[in-house]
Amino acid sequence: MFKSVKKFFHNLSQNGNVARILLFLSIVGPGLITANVDNDANGIATYSVSGSMYGYSILWVLVLVTVFQAVIQEMCARLGCITGKGLSDVIRENFGVKITMYLLLVLLAANFGNVVGNFAGLAAGAELFGIPRGIAVPVGAFFIWFIVLKGSYERTEKIFLWACLIYLTYIVSGIMAKPDWGEVARESIHPKVKVDFNYIYMITAILGTTIAPWMQFFQQSAIRDKEVDPKNYVYVRWDTYIGTFVMASVSCFIIIACGATLHMKGIKIETAEQAALALAPLAGKYCSLLFGVGLINAAIFATAIIPLSSSYAICEAFGWESGMGKSFKEAPVFFGIFTAMIAAGALIISIPGIPLIPIMILSQAFNGILLPFIVIMVLILVNKKELMGEFVNSKRFNIVAWLAVILIVALSVFLVVTTLIPSIRPQ
Repeated sequence: MFKSVKKFFHNLSQNGNVARILLFLSIVGPGLITANVDNDANGIATYSVSGSMYGYSILWVLVLVTVFQAVIQEMCARLGCITGKGLSDVIRENFGVKITMYLLLVLLAANFGNVVGNFAGLAAGAELFGIPRGIAVPVGAFFIWFIVLKGSYERTEKIFLWACLIYLTYIVSGIMAKPDWGEVARESIHPKVKVDFNYIYMITAILGTTIAPWMQFFQQSAIRDKEVDPKNYVYVRWDTYIGTFVMASVSCFIIIACGATLHMKGIKIETAEQAALALAPLAGKYCSLLFGVGLINAAIFATAIIPLSSSYAICEAFGWESGMGKSFKEAPVFFGIFTAMIAAGALIISIPGIPLIPIMILSQAFNGILLPFIVIMVLILVNKKELMGEFVNSKRFNIVAWLAVILIVALSVFLVVTTLIPSIRPQ
């Protein structure tokens, strides 16, 4: 793997390969954006809580999940590049309208719960800086709506790529927490599986927040929008791998920051904003502020992308016009779904006393129900010779992919059952 990465960038850097570098930079986007948005407000909360509870001992899970995510997203990227179609379009053609409709209903419910959760993250992050949610949420919602509806795909993608850089605040926070780097390295490669309900539940939560169903739909649709030539697929692949690596690095440093401070002091938290507040006396005011800035950025970023994935999926499935490069007149259903999800999500957060936690937990249950079906369908599709030609999975790739599917199915069943029947959880 590392030799392959080194060879890739060595070839790019050779004299006479300036055109290849420019081509690679022109294709970068879908993989990097999709992976980074995966670190949304819900994800940051999950990593913060896991770091406070288990410290560095949970890091090995990220290594495993990162491999699985790279495999799954690469298959979706390849499917989009070779077919030139979005995922829901390909699923409808190969599995039928009825199955596609059921999948989209669950996807819409899960995505809406994620949107509400991210607006909650935006409100909480803004309040860390003294900005009332009554101002932060409507302003954030309008900003998101405006940049998507009024910008071209190219311009919007550039804004999203710049937003990716703000995630570096978490890496800085992790460094400022002054962890024991030797212990971090040991725990990352030394799995410690505990036969404990809460530990298994946290592993499942990390899997659920790291590999989410909306990701497969958005990345494939974004690749379709860029109209990447199949002969340039190698650049799409590396965009996916780089994005996954950056995502994993950010997640890792969130756990490290909380593990080096909160876990060491025996402080347990339930939300990302609690983590930001708790970091101030332990790692300094600036570490806390950087954590808060990252939370606001993640919430805004995800609240733009996740509704877009819903719009793409639904419009592609039923043959309606879609794409950020179109106007509201050209794609009314596409932008209508996007606008409705943004408006409804912002409105719900504005309702006093609304039970946000149940909404967010239920959305994770929907993710758990949907994800195994999506991954299995993608795996079937990328092995169809008549659909993919020479780009079908290799035997080695299939072995890793099916191992990922088996683990995802097992943990997803666990997540769904324990979410829908909370009485079985130990107190």
